[in-house]
Amino acid sequence: MTSTGRDSRLPSRIDAQVLENRSEGGNNHRLVLSVPDWPGAEPGQFIMLSAGARAAVERSDPLLPRPMAVYRGHAPAAEPAAGRVEVLYRVSGRGTQLISEALPGQRLRVVGPLGRGFPEVESDASAVLVGGGTGVASLYELAARAVARARTTVVLGARTAADLMGRDDFAGLDIDLQITTEDGSSGLRGLVTDALAPLLRRVSRPSSTTVYACGPTPMMRACAELAESHAVRCLVSLENNMACGFGVCLGCAVPARRGGFALVCQSGPVFDSNDVRWQDLP
Repeated sequence: MTSTGRDSRLPSRIDAQVLENRSEGGNNHRLVLSVPDWPGAEPGQFIMLSAGARAAVERSDPLLPRPMAVYRGHAPAAEPAAGRVEVLYRVSGRGTQLISEALPGQRLRVVGPLGRGFPEVESDASAVLVGGGTGVASLYELAARAVARARTTVVLGARTAADLMGRDDFAGLDIDLQITTEDGSSGLRGLVTDALAPLLRRVSRPSSTTVYACGPTPMMRACAELAESHAVRCLVSLENNMACGFGVCLGCAVPARRGGFALVCQSGPVFDSNDVRWQDLP
């Protein structure tokens, strides 16, 4: 696979202080961290976050950290202040439950930034960002930077209105924001692809339009197929499980269309959708 983005900043291993850790409805949470010596991140990069607050005695259950997209806080820390990094996450198991119980003043171990993020959106292009579920967390900074350079549309989707993440933040940007929910409780009733399809049908310059997608694998595959049918490039940010974040555990291997495998943590998480062998992904 050919990498598509940038990894210009070397990762750091840092004990970050919790500033805020609040529920935003349902199982959605926002974590705000003060990160000393934060080197900054590119849109689409991620961190490995310890499964719960650090204590005098290290916890061994659960042992492994959790990969989390950097939602906001991509600028490097300015001395002597620490960087401010935001993460959106959903409580879905014991590890994320322990993260949700971390209190202001406690510390979480952060390793990052990791992976290769999105390439810079080209000037005078059209960018269509599609996020489903927790995948929206990988797209905010990309959207925030794109508005000054390109015509930018963002489609956010979830099962219900209560499951939507980051809606108010995206609404504060100068973008065309479209919402879909499977139950029709907010925006268009249906899937993100029900909003994406008419957008792509109206594209007048396919060569200068790019779809950026992050969310559940079936969603990204459907976005990739739609984009291909309209001769539009599609970049996806894969959300594979991983244990280390830098190529040691081999747990995030993804099948490549040209044969073999690529590691999401090293070659991605951002890939050109044409490089992924979608039929072999679970």
